[in-house]
Amino acid sequence: MSAHPKAPGSKHPTEPKENNALTTAELLDLFGDEYTRRVYEVVAEQPRDGRGVAEAADVSRPTAYRRLNDLRDAGLVRTEMTICEDGHHRERFEAVTTTLSLCLDEGGMDAKVRLGD
Repeated sequence: MSAHPKAPGSKHPTEPKENNALTTAELLDLFGDEYTRRVYEVVAEQPRDGRGVAEAADVSRPTAYRRLNDLRDAGLVRTEMTICEDGHHRERFEAVTTTLSLCLDEGGMDAKVRLGD
């Protein structure tokens, strides 16, 4: 069982993908969503907690968390849990260094993601 259950309505697998394991269709599907692109962009600017992502991307918190879960499951975002002085925990999201390449030729389309550290 995954430590991160599949969010309702999520179109993506619950287990994080290994490097280069995203298919072209999965990658295009993931980034074909405007909200996913906005969420990824703000996390790529700087690490943020879920509330900060929602505010910066101008989306609802449930939408932000669904997209963050999809990005994390795809291996494009990592999380770090912090404990505040008052005992509350806060999950912080950070974009994984990535290189995206897209090749269009007579044989079709091929997209690849290369993940950094």
